[in-house]
Amino acid sequence: MDVGELLNYQPDRGAKRPRGEDGGAAGGDDNSRGGKQQKGVGPREAARFREVGGGEGGAEMKETEEPTGDRKMILEKLMDQDGEEPEAEPVDESSVKKMILTFEKRSYKNQELRIKFPDNPEKFMESELDLNDIIQEMHVIATMPDLYHLLVELNAVHSLLGLLSHENTDVAIAVVDLLQELTDIDTLHESEEGAEVLIDALLEGQVVALLVQNMERLDEQVKEEADGIYNTLAITENMAEFRPGLCTEAAQQGLMQWLLKRIKAKMPFDANKLYCSEILAILLQNNDTTRELLGEMDGIDVLLQQLSVFKRHNPNTAEEQEMMENLFDALCSCLMLSSNRDRFLKGEGLQLMNLMLREKKMSRTSALKVLDHAMIGPEGADNCHKFVDVLGLRTIFPLFMKTPKKMKKTGTSEKEHEEHVCSVIASMLRNLKSQQRTRLLNKFTENDCEKVDRLMELYFKYLEAVQQADKRIEGEKHEMVRRGEILDDSMEDEFYLRRLDAGLFVLQLLCYIMVEISSSGVSQLQQRVHQILNIRGGSVKVVRHIMREYAESIGDGKSDEFKEAERKRIMDLADNF
Repeated sequence: MDVGELLNYQPDRGAKRPRGEDGGAAGGDDNSRGGKQQKGVGPREAARFREVGGGEGGAEMKETEEPTGDRKMILEKLMDQDGEEPEAEPVDESSVKKMILTFEKRSYKNQELRIKFPDNPEKFMESELDLNDIIQEMHVIATMPDLYHLLVELNAVHSLLGLLSHENTDVAIAVVDLLQELTDIDTLHESEEGAEVLIDALLEGQVVALLVQNMERLDEQVKEEADGIYNTLAITENMAEFRPGLCTEAAQQGLMQWLLKRIKAKMPFDANKLYCSEILAILLQNNDTTRELLGEMDGIDVLLQQLSVFKRHNPNTAEEQEMMENLFDALCSCLMLSSNRDRFLKGEGLQLMNLMLREKKMSRTSALKVLDHAMIGPEGADNCHKFVDVLGLRTIFPLFMKTPKKMKKTGTSEKEHEEHVCSVIASMLRNLKSQQRTRLLNKFTENDCEKVDRLMELYFKYLEAVQQADKRIEGEKHEMVRRGEILDDSMEDEFYLRRLDAGLFVLQLLCYIMVEISSSGVSQLQQRVHQILNIRGGSVKVVRHIMREYAESIGDGKSDEFKEAERKRIMDLADNF
C-alpha cells in the first residue's frame, strides 16, 4: 500500500459495530462454508447508533468527511493506530471471569431498561450496543477451550441461551455467532474436558429447541438473518460430530420438523438449503429413532417431491448436485426401516426411481442405490413385486447388460454400479413369487440366454479380482508370521475389508444369482450356467465355497431365527447347484 492509498484508506475502527452494508458473510459469498460470519449489530441498530453519534464511529465519520486538513497528521494518526493494535490484554482465567461478569451486568441492565421503557428504544439502545460489544469480545474465549468451565460455573451459558429469545434478533444472532465459534469442532477437540462441560450445559439448557425457536422468527431475505440460520446449522453439526448421540434429542426438539419445512420451502436454491440437506442426512445416519420420526412427519413424501425435480433435469451447479446426493443419502437411510419402505411404496417412490433410471440424468446412479435399499431383505418383498408391475425389469436389465460410461460425473465406480444392479436382481430372485417370478426368469432365457452370458462374464471378472487380492493377502500373512507378528482380529478385519474392496460382495451376489436361476426349475438356465463354467475352466466347488462364506456373513442386525433360516436356504441352493 503506497502513501496515497494510505491517505485515502478509511479504517473500520468500529469493527464491532459495522455499518449495515458491511455486515454479513465474507462479501456475500453464499457458498462460503462454516464462516464466522457477521460479527456485530445489524444494520437497523447500526443506523440508530449513528444517530446517537456516540463512540469512536462518530469521530471517524467526522474525520473522514473533512476534505481538507493536514494530510501528514492524518497519516501519522493512521500509523499510530496500526502500532497500537497488537497491545491486547492476555487471555487468562481472571480476564475471562472479568469479561463474563461484565457480560452479566450488561445483559441485566439491558433487560431492566427494556422492561422499564418498552416503547422508548432510545432509552435502551445504548445498553443494547454495549451488550453486543461484550458478546463480540467473548469470542476470544473460543481460543481457550480449557477455560470453558468458567462459562458454566459463572452461569454464562444459561444467560447466553436466554438471549437467543431476545426481542432484538441482532443480539440473538450475535449469540448464535459466538456459540458457533465456541463449538467449532477443532476447538472442541483441543480440550475434551472443557468441551464436555460446555456441551453438557448447552444440552441441559435445551439449546436445540431454543435455536429452532430463534430460526422460526428469522427472515432469510435479510442477509444477516440468513447468515444467522447458517451459523445455527453449523452449531448443530459441530455438536453432532462431537457427540453423535445427541442427534435423536435434536430431532425431537423440533430440528427435524424445521429442516423438512425449510427443504420444501419454495425459495431459490442457496447455501442454507444445501446445509439443511446435509444436517438432515447426518441426523438419519445409523439412527432408527430419527428415521421413524421423519416417516411420521411425512418426510418420505418431502424427499421424493424434492428429488422429482432431478428426474428430467441435472443440477445446475456442483452445490445443487451435492444437495441432491444428500437427499438421496437421507432417503437411503430412511429405507433401512421397514415402516418407511411402506411409505416409500405408497408415495410412488418406485415409479419415480424407475423414471430416473430411464431418463439417463445424473440422478440415475443414486436412484439405483435407492432401489437397492428399498428391495433388499424380506422387508423389500412388496417393493419387489411393485417394481415388476411398473415394468421395472425393462429398466434394470439394460443396466445389467451394459455398465453406463457417464458415471464419472457422479463419482460412482463401475464396481458400485454393478453391485447395486446385482443386488436388485438378487433381491427380486429372493422375494418374488408366482407370476412376477416367472417374468423375471423369462428375462434370463430371452435372446438365447444373453443375460446368463453376461452373468458369467461378470462372475469370472470378479473371481479373478478377488483371487488376486487373496494371493496378496496370503503373501502378507506369510510375511507377518515369518517376522513373528501376531494376526489379531483387527488385522483379519482389515484383510476382509480389502477383499470386499476387490469385489468380494459383488462376486457373492453373482454366485447367488447363479445358484438361484439354476435351481429355478428352468433346465435351459441351469445348462447354460454349467456349460459356460466348464468352457472357461470354472469349478462348482469354488461357487459353493463362495456361497458358504456368503451364508456365514449374512443377516447383521437380524434375529437369530432369520439368520439360521436364511443360511440353511442358501446352503441348500449351493448344495443343489
